[in-house]
Amino acid sequence: MAKRSKKKKHLLRKIIITLLVMVILFIVLCFLTPSEAAEDTASGTIQHLELPAPVAGEQIIEHMGYTLSYNEENEVASWVAYELTRNEVLGTSERADDFREDPMVITGSATLSDYRSSGYDRGHLAPAADFKWSDNAMSDTFYMSNMTPQEPSFNRGIWADLEAVVRTFAYDNGIVYVVTGPVLTDGPYETIGSNEVSIPKNFYKTILDYSGSERKGIAFVLPNEGSDKSLQSYAMSIDDAERITGLDFYPSLPDEDEERIESQFSIADWSFNQFVPTGELPDEDALQYAANDSKANEIKNQLITLFVSLKTTVFEYLGVEDLARSLGLL
Repeated sequence: MAKRSKKKKHLLRKIIITLLVMVILFIVLCFLTPSEAAEDTASGTIQHLELPAPVAGEQIIEHMGYTLSYNEENEVASWVAYELTRNEVLGTSERADDFREDPMVITGSATLSDYRSSGYDRGHLAPAADFKWSDNAMSDTFYMSNMTPQEPSFNRGIWADLEAVVRTFAYDNGIVYVVTGPVLTDGPYETIGSNEVSIPKNFYKTILDYSGSERKGIAFVLPNEGSDKSLQSYAMSIDDAERITGLDFYPSLPDEDEERIESQFSIADWSFNQFVPTGELPDEDALQYAANDSKANEIKNQLITLFVSLKTTVFEYLGVEDLARSLGLL
């Protein structure tokens, strides 16, 4: 009995130490999310201007250069938001193609096997080509939480065209704020894979220019299929996109600006030429920002992996790993 009691005490001590380490790691992770210094952009005084209003019940996740809101029911992000600058679209990092599960999704993200033999592309929401300013940022766009099932003719056709045009918007205006994702208000949806990843019927993209004197916005909603129509034919106001998606875009805008910018749009205010890199390199400030944030992101990802491992160990010690999995904690 004394031996068994001693074992229990030893086990309890291990559990307490492990829990303390997990708490410390969680606190560290909070401080290693994109730095406050990185938020000091050409936007002026409004930080996180790109972020929509939170969606009830969804997990918000920050990766290098973009933020997403993960919809567990559909196993896709309901929105992905990021700012895109002139310097960033001139980046030179090569495409990574390192598709992988997202360890930050508490309930578990979609997997590579979900898409295998499905006939659908792993379609980016935050495009890889918008993150050429950093190897790490580029790599982060290949988390499966940033993917959605897209028809190949859509993903490689009009959707890619729109992504290239948004890069022109960023280059012409200096900085734009982009929110993009699947429309999740027109279900039910067909699904793919064992995780039942929803196949969206439509996708949206909203763009805000808030850097100059002529502040403006525009939005697009496109069906998940190939199209020969012009991008202009899918353009609409941000208010119209909000009605379709049920989301609240750019809530940090002053009320007067939000009402004016989101209620109207003009195609003539935007160049619809697809962006072609000029060969220029980003300025030194942009490169330094990428280097600093890249190091922080590397440390953060290492800690995330350790955190997940320790969490699993604790549940194994307690003998409740099956219950933890059923609750989506593993």
